[in-house]
Amino acid sequence: MRVLYGVQATGNGHISRARAMGKYLKAEGIAVDFLFSGRPADQLFDMQQFGDFQVKTGLTFVTEQGHINYLKTAAQAKPLELWRDIRALDCSAYDLVLTDFEPITAWAARRQKKRSVAIGHQYAFLHQIPQIHDTPLSRSIFKWFAPAQQQIGLHWHHFNQPILPPIVDLEPAANTADANKVLVYLPFEDQQQVIRWLQPLTQYQFYLYGPGLSKNQLGHIQCSGPCVDEFKRDLHQSSAVLSNAGFELVSEALQLQKRILVKALRGQMEQESNALALTQLQLGQSTSMLNTEVIADWLASPVQGNTVHYANVALALATWIRAGACPTELQQLNLWQNHQD
Repeated sequence: MRVLYGVQATGNGHISRARAMGKYLKAEGIAVDFLFSGRPADQLFDMQQFGDFQVKTGLTFVTEQGHINYLKTAAQAKPLELWRDIRALDCSAYDLVLTDFEPITAWAARRQKKRSVAIGHQYAFLHQIPQIHDTPLSRSIFKWFAPAQQQIGLHWHHFNQPILPPIVDLEPAANTADANKVLVYLPFEDQQQVIRWLQPLTQYQFYLYGPGLSKNQLGHIQCSGPCVDEFKRDLHQSSAVLSNAGFELVSEALQLQKRILVKALRGQMEQESNALALTQLQLGQSTSMLNTEVIADWLASPVQGNTVHYANVALALATWIRAGACPTELQQLNLWQNHQD
């Protein structure tokens, strides 16, 4: 069986899901070719697992200091290049096209009438889940940005909808969390401002990852640029996670029973809805503003809230795909059993 797997590369979460899926698809004996879009090739990192992958321009949002700049997003879009890439992509050699909100593979499969399956968090928004600033435009984006014949949404709870738990890329590790160690990942914020927020909180050890940072020790703040292995190690060892409201990192933190504080990317409906869902489910806290006092209050507050235990969704989906990806069999997997305490 041969699969073309399209991955939206604007956020590391999509790539992290592809890492998990890729391992299990390979274990099932499925040959997978990857296509990434939405980020320049020179900004991708630790991609050895994906072999000889393709990179295309695709579509992405431009962000500045914690919010989306819609004017720059529109100015930098290249719709003609996107259309040329869709028309040029040949899906004839593949048995199935998978897409994680990646438009080139999704629309190429649609044009060529190739069987397609979409797997990702964005597809959960096609169902009745907690949403904020829901508009006809946002609904159209979720429906048509990267459509597929079968669309599988992922979320932290089922909300009585036909969606699945998160796919998390976590290897087994000893529970060695340090009570004073905090992982910080706020890629849409000014990194120097983040450092200023953290500097007065000397009773904690912060491990800050972000774009433009180089490996550097600033007293109780360890700075690092984007990477995979060290980030996962620090995630396991931290007791708390401070991040934007992206889906994948929060999913991994929930699976590891970490305390969570999120600040949604302003103007990004998906992240703002994630923050709403996280608080409604009592799985973490959210804030619309970050400063030293907000962070200190969160870290000093008593540990409260629900905990979750998610099934191995990547393994289940890889096995399901190898067996033929029958929609009725997917409904019988019962992956929500015993997911919440």
